[in-house]
Amino acid sequence: MGSNYLPKTEIELENWMSENCFNFNSYSINGNSIYEGFGIDKSGGLFIWYYAERGKRDNLKYFNSENEIVEYAFNLIKSDKWAKKHCIGFSIDVNKITELKSELQKMNIEFFEDKIPYYGVDRPAYRVFVVGCDIQKTEYLKEKYYTEK
Repeated sequence: MGSNYLPKTEIELENWMSENCFNFNSYSINGNSIYEGFGIDKSGGLFIWYYAERGKRDNLKYFNSENEIVEYAFNLIKSDKWAKKHCIGFSIDVNKITELKSELQKMNIEFFEDKIPYYGVDRPAYRVFVVGCDIQKTEYLKEKYYTEK
């Protein structure tokens, strides 16, 4: 699958996402459930691109064929910088996050980090993300470094 690859069906899109280690957290492709994000649905003869958030769904665009909606979704997903990011570290303990970053550097794994006011402005949570298929080499680290306490 070169850079000119273009899936034609939802199943092909789902397979492409899996093979390239995209996450499905924000995309409902071929029926997986999401808490928040975009998805493909069918109604009557139409294909619907929708956005869901907190149980509320907004239909954003309608397509006449599976091919059209899959091409639309594919282009959005491949340009979404968050779609290939996998959070493997989440903690309010900056030392724990520093330890994780050191582990990743030893493994020669590219990562990026941020902090969010998850528990309020005075108690930020630190997050560490790996990109794409590096999740397969690092997933085991989540057990130690992903704590919501």
